[in-house]
Amino acid sequence: MTTDSHPRASHSPLSPASPWVTRFAPLVAAGGSVLDLACGSGRHLRLFHQRRHPVVGVDRDLGGVADLDGADGVTLVQADLEDGGPWPLPADQPFAGIVVTNYLHRPLFPALLDALAPGGVLIYETFAIGNARFGRPSSPAFLLREGELLEATRDRLRVVAFEQGEVATPKPAVVQRICAVNGAGEPQRLD
Repeated sequence: MTTDSHPRASHSPLSPASPWVTRFAPLVAAGGSVLDLACGSGRHLRLFHQRRHPVVGVDRDLGGVADLDGADGVTLVQADLEDGGPWPLPADQPFAGIVVTNYLHRPLFPALLDALAPGGVLIYETFAIGNARFGRPSSPAFLLREGELLEATRDRLRVVAFEQGEVATPKPAVVQRICAVNGAGEPQRLD
């Protein structure tokens, strides 16, 4: 795996949560478990833990969340998500929320959708085609194609919000992001 696939590694433990994730965090059922996939420094793991959700952080390097090891309500799983191995979590472990930011490994889409509980919320935000002009990631293997998150969730989830395009903060980039709900249940209201 190249470093190009992991721009999130540049986040320090003090990096603020993504405004996209923060905006839709209230949709996750109170007290429901939340998966932060490729959690890096754990900025979203920490956000949901502070909101009193049990959280599971998965990453190939747990150094950025080592301070959370053993904390009540926090489960950390070290796994290389791209080594072709099995899904690193129990198949019968549904999540009320799944967060993925600044990470893309397309073969994980089916497992992510399967891990979402009825009424569960997927909050996904990562880089898209066109980002190369701003730097890394620049390889098409790590950049979403136009509308790709919509296509990945089609017929499985109900889209709450979707955006794609250029952003200026926290740094200039081209991103795509979605918030979608497993249609078998209803999300909570945003207040």
